[in-house]
Amino acid sequence: MNDELLRLENVSINYKVRGGYLSAVKDVSFHVNRGEIFAVVGESGCGKSTVAHSIMRLLDKNAVVLGSIKYNGTNLMELSNKQITGVRGHDIGMIFQNPLDSLNPVYTTGAQVNEAIRLDGISKLEGWKKVIELYRNVKMPDAEKRVQAYPHEMSGGMRQRVMIAMMLSRNPSLLIADEPTTALDVTIEAQILEIISQLKKEFGTAVMLITHNFGLVAEVADRVAIMYAGELVEQGDVFEIFRAPKHPYTRLLMKALPRGTKQEGRLQTIDGTVPRLMEVQPGCRFANRCPMAKKICYEQDPAIRALSATHTYRCHFAEEEV
Repeated sequence: MNDELLRLENVSINYKVRGGYLSAVKDVSFHVNRGEIFAVVGESGCGKSTVAHSIMRLLDKNAVVLGSIKYNGTNLMELSNKQITGVRGHDIGMIFQNPLDSLNPVYTTGAQVNEAIRLDGISKLEGWKKVIELYRNVKMPDAEKRVQAYPHEMSGGMRQRVMIAMMLSRNPSLLIADEPTTALDVTIEAQILEIISQLKKEFGTAVMLITHNFGLVAEVADRVAIMYAGELVEQGDVFEIFRAPKHPYTRLLMKALPRGTKQEGRLQTIDGTVPRLMEVQPGCRFANRCPMAKKICYEQDPAIRALSATHTYRCHFAEEEV
């Protein structure tokens, strides 16, 4: 049995802008297996959400997507607008960063979840029963009461639960969670992560978790991919990445994590800034900030190297110490 559910092969995304193209994503390849949590990690603006939107075919009209995105063996890039609409929600669900922007303020949250449920031909009454059941599944307090609440009457954590319930209502095989705990306090964040973990265990849902928080990755992920400036620089089993990171960017991110005691000194920072990527250019995109960079790093794309069947990275000199 093939456990692979989603595969991206050499995906590049360029935006047509005044004066040329903005290279937002360059040559990204990874796969997500059934029933696993796959985390995509990187700082803001590195292309994580752009990749997620490309899977859902939700990019702006000025975006040019190259490569293939296959779900269950079907190339999503070749589907018609009507066909991809059938895939969204039913096969692939997505939780966006700000749930308040995704919910209609003039309808109750329960009515909006019920609308998603009724797309599968369920009656309105049966739909309401399922809405309450879904609210309970996502640990919504006072589920019977909250189905009648409007989005502005709920906290950020409750609204995020509504979005998860809406996505679960159609039993997708893959759930893309785009920074689902942004702007939530640590207690609610832990509850949302617990819900996502339970989806994997109880429903066998595969989750693509997009985040910039390594703490979340260590808590729930099975495998992780590290992105920088639109490039996927390293990926592997979460234990491999945390135990022996290879790419200089991954190593520096690990050193920048908060430690347990003040005696360990100030947090390490990464010098320099992300380059503005007009047009596709050769070389490693991290070269201008990398302490190991040499001439070849600016002139040639580093090849993908494999440490194991699951652990790969892109770097000319990753065997050396940072």
